[in-house]
Amino acid sequence: MIRGKDMAISLLAVGSAAVAGYVLRSERSGTCTSRSKADLGARLVGPTDVPDDATIVDASARRLGEIPGARRALDRAVRNGARDEWEHITLESDGAWSVVDRIRQSLPYYDAETGAYNGVYVRYNDRIVVLDAIGWAHLEEPIQ
Repeated sequence: MIRGKDMAISLLAVGSAAVAGYVLRSERSGTCTSRSKADLGARLVGPTDVPDDATIVDASARRLGEIPGARRALDRAVRNGARDEWEHITLESDGAWSVVDRIRQSLPYYDAETGAYNGVYVRYNDRIVVLDAIGWAHLEEPIQ
């Protein structure tokens, strides 16, 4: 009979610890906000590199200004003469990954099949810049 009581007490202790751990974890995950990260990239292209069926947006377009980091990425690409590599802006905040959707849905996004860059072609003064979300991830807060 003592063995049964010892076993019952052990099971009760283990069960209580499991329930307490579950409650603490669910409270923590309810208060922690997950974050996302997106890299918005831009690079210069020559006029002959613009696909015939691509729509070119003016850099002053309102919809372009509503995308976080878009103007900074364009400015950086033009300032640095970025022809060989993407100049990028990293956004780290709640919902930063939604920039990908905004670029593809609110602007004339060109989806290249071969030879051209994917992205939004933008006229920036006398230059053409391609703007695209070049990387994104959904990050979770580490368990502390």
